[in-house]
Amino acid sequence: MDAQVRAAVEMYTEDWIIAHRRYQHLSAAYNPITTETQRERQKGLTRQVFEQDASGDERSGPEDSDDPRHSSGSLDDTPRSSGASGIFDLRNLAADSLLPSLLERVAPEDVDRRNEALRRQHRPRALLALYPAPDEDEAVERCNRPEPPREHFGQRILVKCLSLKFEIEIEPIFGILALYDVREKKKISENFYFDLNSDSMKGLLRAHVTHPAISTLARSAIFSVTYPSPDIFLVIKLEKVLQQGDISECCEPYMVMKEADTAKNKEKLEKLRLAAEQFCTRLGRYRMPFAWTAVHLANIVSSAGQPDRDSDSEGERRPPWTDRRRRGPQDRTSSGDDACSFSGFRPATLTVTNFFKQEAERLSDEDLFKFLADMRRPTSLLRRLRPVTAQLKIDISPAPENPHFCLSPELLHVKPYPDPRGRPTKEILEFPAREVYAPHTSYRSLLYVYPHSLNFSSRQGSVRNLAVRVQYMAGEDPSQALPVIFGKSSCSEFTREAFTPVVYHNKSPEFYEEFKLRLPACVTENHHLLFTFYHVSCQPRPGTALETPVGFTWIPLLQHGRLRTGPFCLPVSVDQPPPSYSVLTPDVALPGMRWVDGHKGVFSVELTAVSSVHPQDPHLDKFFTLVHVLEEGAFPFRLKDAVLSEGTVEQELRASLAALRLASPEPLVAFSHHVLDKLVRLVVRPPVIGGQIVNLGRGAFEAMAHVVSLVHRSLEGAQDTRGHCPLLAAYVYYAFRLPGTEPSLPGGAPPVTVQPATLARGPGRPASLYLARSKSISSSNPDLAVAPGSVDDEVSRILASKGIDRSHSWVNAAYAPGGSKAVLRRAPPYCGANPRQAIDRSSSRTSSCLESSSSSPPTTQPRPTVQKLLHEELALQWVVSGSAVREAVLQHAWFFFQLMVKSMTLHLLLGQKLDTPRKLRFPGRFLDDIAALVGSVGLEVITRVHKDAELAERLNASLAFFLSDLLSLVDRGFVFSLVRALYKQVATRLQSAPNPAVLLTLRMDFTRILCSHEHYVTLNLPCCPLSPPASPSPSVSSTTSQSSTFSSQAPDPKVISMFELSGPFRQQHFLAGLLLTELALAMEPEAEGASLLHKKAICAVHSLLCSHDADPRYAEATVKARVAELYLPLLSLARDTLPRLHDFAEGPGQRSRLASMLDSDTEGEGDVGGTINPSVAMAIAGGPLAPGSRASISQGPVTAARSGYALSAESSRTLLVCVLWVLKNAEPALLQRWAADLTLPQLGRVLDLLYLCLAAFEYKGKKAFERINSLTFKKSLDMKARLEEAILGTIGARQEMVRRSRERSPFGNQENVRWRKSVTHWRQTSDRVDKTKDEMEHEALVDGNLATEASLVVLDTLEIIVQSLRAGFLACQTVMLSEARESILGAVLKVVLYSLGSAQSALFLQHGLATQRALVSKFPELLFEEDTELCADLCLRLLRHCGSRISAIRTHASASLYLLMRQNFEIGNNFARVKMQVTMSLSSLVGTTQNFSEEHLRRSLKTILTYAEEDVGLRDSTFAEQVQDLMFNLHMILTDTVKMKEHQEDPEMLIDLMYRIARGYQGSPDLRLTWLQNMAGKHAELGNHAEAAQCMVHAAALVAEYLALLEDSRHLPVGCVSFQNISSNVLEESAISDDILSPDEEGFCSGKHFTEMGLVGLLEQAAVYFTMGGLYEAVNEVYKTLIPILEAHRDYKKLAAVHGKLQEAFTKIMHQSSGWERVFGTYFRVGFYGARFGDLDEQEFVYKEPSITKLAEISHRLEEFYTERFGEDVVEIIKDSNPVDKTKLDPQKAYIQITYVEPHFDTYELKDRVTYFDRNYGLRTFLFCTPFTPDGRAHGELPEQHKRKTLLSTAHAFPYIKTRIRVCHREETVLTPVEVAIEDMQKKTRELAFATDQDPPDAKMLQMVLQGSVGPTVNQGPLEVAQVFLAEIPEDPKLFRHHNKLRLCFKDFCKKCEDALRKNKALIGPDQKEYHRELERNYSRLREALQPLLTQRLPQLLAPNTAGLRNSLNRASFRKTDL
Repeated sequence: MDAQVRAAVEMYTEDWIIAHRRYQHLSAAYNPITTETQRERQKGLTRQVFEQDASGDERSGPEDSDDPRHSSGSLDDTPRSSGASGIFDLRNLAADSLLPSLLERVAPEDVDRRNEALRRQHRPRALLALYPAPDEDEAVERCNRPEPPREHFGQRILVKCLSLKFEIEIEPIFGILALYDVREKKKISENFYFDLNSDSMKGLLRAHVTHPAISTLARSAIFSVTYPSPDIFLVIKLEKVLQQGDISECCEPYMVMKEADTAKNKEKLEKLRLAAEQFCTRLGRYRMPFAWTAVHLANIVSSAGQPDRDSDSEGERRPPWTDRRRRGPQDRTSSGDDACSFSGFRPATLTVTNFFKQEAERLSDEDLFKFLADMRRPTSLLRRLRPVTAQLKIDISPAPENPHFCLSPELLHVKPYPDPRGRPTKEILEFPAREVYAPHTSYRSLLYVYPHSLNFSSRQGSVRNLAVRVQYMAGEDPSQALPVIFGKSSCSEFTREAFTPVVYHNKSPEFYEEFKLRLPACVTENHHLLFTFYHVSCQPRPGTALETPVGFTWIPLLQHGRLRTGPFCLPVSVDQPPPSYSVLTPDVALPGMRWVDGHKGVFSVELTAVSSVHPQDPHLDKFFTLVHVLEEGAFPFRLKDAVLSEGTVEQELRASLAALRLASPEPLVAFSHHVLDKLVRLVVRPPVIGGQIVNLGRGAFEAMAHVVSLVHRSLEGAQDTRGHCPLLAAYVYYAFRLPGTEPSLPGGAPPVTVQPATLARGPGRPASLYLARSKSISSSNPDLAVAPGSVDDEVSRILASKGIDRSHSWVNAAYAPGGSKAVLRRAPPYCGANPRQAIDRSSSRTSSCLESSSSSPPTTQPRPTVQKLLHEELALQWVVSGSAVREAVLQHAWFFFQLMVKSMTLHLLLGQKLDTPRKLRFPGRFLDDIAALVGSVGLEVITRVHKDAELAERLNASLAFFLSDLLSLVDRGFVFSLVRALYKQVATRLQSAPNPAVLLTLRMDFTRILCSHEHYVTLNLPCCPLSPPASPSPSVSSTTSQSSTFSSQAPDPKVISMFELSGPFRQQHFLAGLLLTELALAMEPEAEGASLLHKKAICAVHSLLCSHDADPRYAEATVKARVAELYLPLLSLARDTLPRLHDFAEGPGQRSRLASMLDSDTEGEGDVGGTINPSVAMAIAGGPLAPGSRASISQGPVTAARSGYALSAESSRTLLVCVLWVLKNAEPALLQRWAADLTLPQLGRVLDLLYLCLAAFEYKGKKAFERINSLTFKKSLDMKARLEEAILGTIGARQEMVRRSRERSPFGNQENVRWRKSVTHWRQTSDRVDKTKDEMEHEALVDGNLATEASLVVLDTLEIIVQSLRAGFLACQTVMLSEARESILGAVLKVVLYSLGSAQSALFLQHGLATQRALVSKFPELLFEEDTELCADLCLRLLRHCGSRISAIRTHASASLYLLMRQNFEIGNNFARVKMQVTMSLSSLVGTTQNFSEEHLRRSLKTILTYAEEDVGLRDSTFAEQVQDLMFNLHMILTDTVKMKEHQEDPEMLIDLMYRIARGYQGSPDLRLTWLQNMAGKHAELGNHAEAAQCMVHAAALVAEYLALLEDSRHLPVGCVSFQNISSNVLEESAISDDILSPDEEGFCSGKHFTEMGLVGLLEQAAVYFTMGGLYEAVNEVYKTLIPILEAHRDYKKLAAVHGKLQEAFTKIMHQSSGWERVFGTYFRVGFYGARFGDLDEQEFVYKEPSITKLAEISHRLEEFYTERFGEDVVEIIKDSNPVDKTKLDPQKAYIQITYVEPHFDTYELKDRVTYFDRNYGLRTFLFCTPFTPDGRAHGELPEQHKRKTLLSTAHAFPYIKTRIRVCHREETVLTPVEVAIEDMQKKTRELAFATDQDPPDAKMLQMVLQGSVGPTVNQGPLEVAQVFLAEIPEDPKLFRHHNKLRLCFKDFCKKCEDALRKNKALIGPDQKEYHRELERNYSRLREALQPLLTQRLPQLLAPNTAGLRNSLNRASFRKTDL
C-alpha cells in the first residue's frame, strides 16, 4: 500500500488518546457555576414565610367586618372612652400557643446549646447556591472541552421525490437533482439520480438492467449547504431513452396530448408506445436530454414564501423539526445573507407542474445559469415558452438529526441503519460555494469527471449522434477497466463504463453529465481515464452496427506522483491508441496516429477530486512525499523531474519545511492533522539519512509555528472567547499522540482515560454524535469482484471495521460482520456526574495502530533510530528560537503549551512513571528550560501590556493554564517557585508602570486561573487531612511541602495569624495567599481603576467559594470547615474595607455605627489599617519577608472613615456573601478564639460588618421582584460605578480609553465579533427583561431563603462573639474591661435589634427572638440600668412582631415581651421602665404603621396575660396584677386607634383623633411627645408644613416644661411661656404640674428628647418646617430660643449654621415684602348637618386649606369624600350661607354647608398687624357677609338691599397642630340698606385713593377706577346711590347720622375723583387727551347732579343721641364679646 494512503488510513482509524485528570471535572474551569446550574441546585428549597408577603393574603380581620364608611369618629373631649368593654373583650379572646419550656429556669449554657441545635436544623448546605451565579464576563478560567473533529456539514435539507406523472405514460423517464448557486455561478452539489417509473415502464429496460442495487433505488436525498444564499436553486433535469428525432420532436406528444383525451387519441398513443418499446429494447443503455425546471429554495424556506412561478405548493405544511442544530465553525453566513437560513423552516410539499424542454444548443452550465438568472426576473423569457406539463411531487424539509437508512457519498451505511434492505436516503456531497476550513476526519477519495463539449465539425463521415464512454483503466488491456464508476438510478452500484446522453444529429454537442468515480487506494503511473467516442445509429439499418467508435483520448491520472485535476482540452485520435500510450498524454503526437482536426484540442473535459488522501497542493504534496520516502528509505527516487539521492534529500526536506507556509489555506487546514503529525514525528524521530541522524527539530518547530498561524488565520472567525482556534484545540485534545506508541496502561487507574475514537462528522450535529462506519462495501453485482488481497481490499477492510456512527454507541464495531477482530485495549468510558462533560467518544474505532517495527519495510540491517521527547524538544526550541519564529509562537502560545502538557502526560502514562516521585519524573535540564520559558513569556506579557493589550491578555491566560496543568504533572514546589518569580516580575514593574491597574488586572486573571485547579484546596495544605485523597499523586518532599502533605494535628500558632495575611499564612497556604493578597491590593483605597479591580478580585473569590460549595469532595461539614480556614483573612480584609463598602442600611452618618461608638482611642489600639507599603508589596510578590516585620499586610493606624474609592453595591454584596460563607463554614471554636483576641474597635467593626450583611441581604418582598428587574438594575449599578470612576478622575483618561476599547472587544478585531459566543446574545435568557410569573416567584423564593440564611449566619456569629466575651470576661473583672464589655454587648444587641426590625422570615424570627431572650437573661443590666434607647427599641420591635399575621412569630414575640417584663420586675419589683416603653412603643407603632393588625396584637396581649397567670414562680408578688393593668391599658389605646384606622382616608378626622389621643396622654409626657411627633409626620406627609412646625413647637414646649422642673438653667426657656411669641396655643403644654410628674420617677421622661440636645433637635426641626411653609418670621422666633442654648454649649459650628439660616430667612422676607409672593392659607367655614355624621352633627369648623383654594375645590373634595363614605345621593352641599333650619332637612341625608371666610381684625389690632405675615398668623376671628332682602332674595333694589355680617371665633389660633378648629363663638350684625351704601362708597373712595397714590403710578389701573367712578353707569352707580338715599331727608331721626355719614362719604368721593383726574392728566400722552376730556366732562356732570343733594342740611344733626341707639358706626361695636 502506498505510504501516503496507509498514513491517511491509520490517521482516520487509530484511536484517540484523551488525557483526562480524574477530578478535573470538579474544577471551576470545567464545572462552571452558571445561572442554569444554580437554578438546578435551588430545586427543593422550602418557601420562607414573610410578614410582608403574608399581609396581602389575609387583609381583613374581624374588626373590619362592618363597613367603616358608615360610622364616624366621635369628637367628645373626654380623653378616652371607658375601657370596661375593652377589658371584657380581652378576657374572652383566644391566646396563641405558649412556648413549652419558657417559664422553666434553666442554666444559660443549656439554653444556648438548645438554641444552637435548633438553629442548625434544616439549614441549606450551600449558602452560595442562593446567591446569583458569578459574573460570566469575569470567568477567565472557563474551559470548554473542544468539540471532537467531525466531518463538515452545512445546513442540511432533506428532499424526497414522491411521484412524477405526465399527461401520457409511454416510456420511462429518469430524474437528476442538484443545487446551483446563481450568484457564485457554481454547481454546489453532486448529482442525485432518481427513478420514479412504474414497474411496467421499468420492465421496458429489462434487457439492459440485470438486478438494480438497493443503493440506486434511493428516492430521497440530503443536501448540505454551507453558505445559504437567496440565489440557490434546486435544478431538476429529466432524461429519457435515446430515440430517433431531436428533442423538440420527442417533447411534442407530451405538450400536445392531454390525459382527458386518452380515448380520442387511443391510436396515436398505441403507436407511440410501440415505438418507445422498440427504442428501449435497442437503445436502452443510451439517454437523451428531455426537460428541466428549477425550484427557488429561498421561497420554500421563508415560510411565507410564495410558490415559485413553475410550482404550485399544495398540501399542509407540517410543523418544523423542533431540533435546531448547533452551528459549527463553518456556519458563517456571508455578510448580507443573514436573512437566509435553511435550518428551521416549515417542511413543504411542492407540486412542480411546468417543465421546459431542453434545447440541443443550450445544454451547458453557462446556459443554465443564464436561464436561472432570467427565471428570477418578473418578465421571464421562459414564461413565453410552451411548457411540458407534468406533475412532480417533492417534499422539502430540514434534515432530521440522525436520519435512518442513510448512505454516505461513498455508499457506506451511516448508523443508525436498522435494516440493510430498507430503501436508503443518500447524503449528497457538497461542493461549497467558497472555501471551507475543516480538517478531514474520514477516508474519502472521489473523482468527478465533467465532459463539457466536443467539436467534430471537421470530422468526415457519419458522426452525428455522439456518445462519450468513460472508463477507469488500471492498464491498457480492455479487461483492466475497474468497476469504480458509481451507478445512477435503478442499476448496479458500480460499473466499468458510463456514457453521456446523446444529442440527436449534432456534430459538436455540449454535455451536462457528471461521472462520479471512486479512486482506488493506490493510484499508479498506469492508471488513466479512457474516453471513447461513439456514433450511435438510432435507426436499425441492416449492416450498420449500433455503435461505431469514431475517436479516442485519455488522461493519465498521476503526474510526478501528483493527482492530475482541473480543466483539459484534449486532442482526439481517430485510431486506437498504440501500446504504452497510457504513460504519455494525448498532447504528445505519437507517430503514425491520425488526429481529428490536426491534433487540435477538440474535447473539453474537467476533473475534480474530493480526497482526504491527495492534498492537491504542490507544497503539501512535496512535503508528504519526502517524509514518506524518508520513512520507507527507498532511495533513489524521482521528485518531479529530479532524481533525489540520499545526499540531496536533507536539503530538499529543509526547503520543503520552509515552504509549508506557502501552502494554500484550504488544503492546509484540511490536512492540518497530517501535517502536524508529520512535524511532530520529525521532531521526535529525526530521520536517518545515510546512517546519519539528521536533526530537523528547529526546522520542524518553525514549520509548526507557521502552520499553526496559518490555520488560526484561516479560522479567525471561529475562535473562542480566549482566542483559541477550535480546530487546533481539538487536534491537541483528541488526535495528537506521541508517534509510534501504543498505550499500555499501568494497572492503577491513571489520571488519563484512553478512549477509542471514531470518524466524527459535521458541525451540524451536537458533540454527542460521533460516527463509526460499519459496512463492508456491498457489491451487489457479482461480476465486479475484486482480486482478493488487493490494496483496495485492505483499505475497505480497515474502513469497514469502523462504520459510520454518530451515536453514543459503545458497541465494539470490530466485531461487526467483516470487522477485524482486534481486541480493544482501553479504559471503560468515564461516567461522571455529567455525561456530556465526560469524554464519551464512541468506541468503534479499533486500536489499529501499527507498531513502528511493522510499519517499516523489512530491510537487511536494522536502521538506527533515536527517540526524543516532544515536550523537551518543544521547550528547548522555544527557548532558543529566533525573533521571527518566537513572534509566531507567542501569538499562539496556548497551542504549544497544551501540546507540551499532553506530551508530558502521555510520556508519564506510557513510561508508567505516574508512580515515581514527582521530583524524579522529568530531568533537571527540561525543568530549567521550562523555567526559562515561563520567565521569558512572563516578561513578554509585562512588556506588551501597553503595546498590544489583547495579546498580553491571551499570553497571560495561556501561561496561567500551563502552570495550572503543570501542577498535576511536576513537582509542586517547582511550579510555585515559577509563580513566585512571575509575581516578582510584575511587582518590580508595578512601581514604574504608567498604568498599574492593567498589570494588576492581568495578574488577577492569572491568579484566578491558577486557583481554578481541581486540587486547589489540597495544594494549599489545609491544616489537617481532608477525607478525599489529597491528590492523584502526592508530591514527595517538595520545597513547600516539607511538612508531609498534611500534618495530622495543626500546630497552634497565635490564632490571630490565621486570620491575617501574614507571612506564615502565605507560606503555608500559597495559592490562597496569592488570591487574598490580590484582593487586598485591589481593595487599596489608592488603587487606580478601582471598580474594575474590585469587581475582578471579589468575583474571583466568589467563584472559588461557589465551586467549593458545589464540590462533592467537600460536602461534609468538618471538611468544609478546613476549606474555610483558607479564607479566614477575608474577615479581617472585609473588616478593614468596611468604610468603603456600599451602605445598604441607608441613612446619613450610618456608615460606622457601632465601630465609632466603641472606637474611643483608635490610635492607641494598634488597629489594623489598610495601606500597603512597598516592602509588603514585595512580600506579596513572593519575596522574603523582612525579619521581624509585621505579619499583616496592613500597617499603621487608620481612621474610621478612611477615604478611598467606594465599592459598588454589587461588589459589596458579593464580598459580604463571601464573608458570610466563611463565617458559616469555619470552625465555631476557632472563630470564638479569634473574637476573643480582637481589640475593641476591631470587634466593633466586625459587628458593623454583620450589621451591613443584614442590610445587604434584606428580603425585598415579592412586590419588589415584580417592580424591578434585578438584572438591568445590576448592570446599571455597574455602569454607575464606571461613570463615577471617570468623573472622579480616579482613572486616567488614557487608561479609560484603553479599557473601553478592551471592553468593547476583548478579542481585537471587530469584524468577527458576531461569531463570539460571549459577545453575541447566547445568554439571552438571563438578560430578558420581562420575566414570567414563575420566574419571579422563583426569584422571590430564592431571595427569601438567602435573606434567612444570611441572617442566621449573622446570628450564629453573634452567639459566638457573646460566648467569647463571656469566656474572656469571666476571667478578668476590672472596671475598664466591664465597661468595654458593656459597650460591646450593647453593640451586639443593636445588631440583634436591627435584625429583628428588618424584613425577616418567620423561621429567622423564631431563632432571633430566642437569641434575644438568651442575651437579656444573661445580661439584664444592658437594658435596665443604662441606655433607655435599647429598651425602647426592643419593646417597639417586640410589639410589632406581636401584631404579626403569622402565629409562630407572635408566639415567640409575646414570649420575649413577657420575659422582658418578668426580668425587669425581678431586678426592682416593678417594671415601670418596660411599662413605659411598651406604652410608648404601642403609640408610635399605631401612629406610623399602615398595615398594622389590631386583632393579632390583641391575641398577643391575651397570650402575655396567660403567661402571667401560669407563672408559678411569681404567684406571690404583684407581678401578675401589674401585667394585667398594663395589658388592659394597651388594649384601650388599641381600641382608640381602631377608630384612626377607620378614618385613614379622612385626613382631618385622622388628625383630630391623633390630637385626642395625644391629649389623653397629657399625664405621660413621653407618650404625648410621641404622638405630637406622629402628628408632625402625618402633616408633613400631607404637605401641611406650618402645622407640622406647630407640632414640633408644642413638643419643644413640653420638653422645656420638663427641663425647667428638673433644673434651673438661665440659657434654657422657662417652660411654655417662652414660646408664646411663636404661638399663643403653646400654653396648653403647661398642664404638667409637680403632683402629676416627679421627674425622678423610674421610666418617666426618659426618652432621648427630654434632654437639652433633644430640645435643640426639636427646635431645629420646627425651624425646618417653618422654612418649608414660608413662615420665615416664625423661624426667627424659634432661633431666638435656640441660640442661647447653643451659646451656652459653645457650639459655634451650629451657631454659624443658625445665623446663616436666619440670614436666608430675612433675605426672603425682604424680597417678598408685599406678601403676594408668599400666599398663606385660605379659610372656609364648614358646617355638618344630619344624623349620618354622628358626633359631627351641627358642628361648625373653620378649615384651613392650601393657598388659592377655590370654594368649588373644597366643596368637590368634601362631597366626593363623604359620598364615597355614605353612598350615592346621600350627601348634599348647601349652596348659600344663610342660617340652616334643621326641621326642613331630610333626616336620611347628610348636609354640608361651606362658606368662604376672611380673617377679621379690630381697629386696635391693625395697629400691630402691619405686615402681610402678621395678618395671616395667629388668627382666631373670621368674617363672612351674606346679602339678603326682606322678601328672601339675596339681591334686590338699593332701598331694600340688606347685609348680614357673621363673625366666627375659633377655640385656637391658626396655624395650630391641626388644620380644622371648632367654632366656639358666633356673632351676627345686620346692616340696613343705607349702611350698606355707606360701606360701598367708602370702598370706592379707598380704591380711588389707592390708585392715585400708587408709586410708581399705574395709568391703566387709574383710568379703570376713574371710568368706574365718574363714567355714566346704568345701575347702582354713585349717582343712583345718592339719588336713592340723599334725595329726601329721612323721617326717622335715628337715620340722620347715617344720612349725614353718606353725605360726607360723597364729598370725600368727589374730592378723590378730582385728585385722580389731575393725576391722570399728568400721566397721559397726546393720544389720550380726548379720552381725558371725556372723563372731565363726565365728572362735571356727576358733580352738578350731586351738588343739590350734598348741600341739604339736617334739622337735628347736633341733637344728643338717644339712649339705647346702637352705635353701629363705631368699629368697636363689631368686637366680639367674650363668652
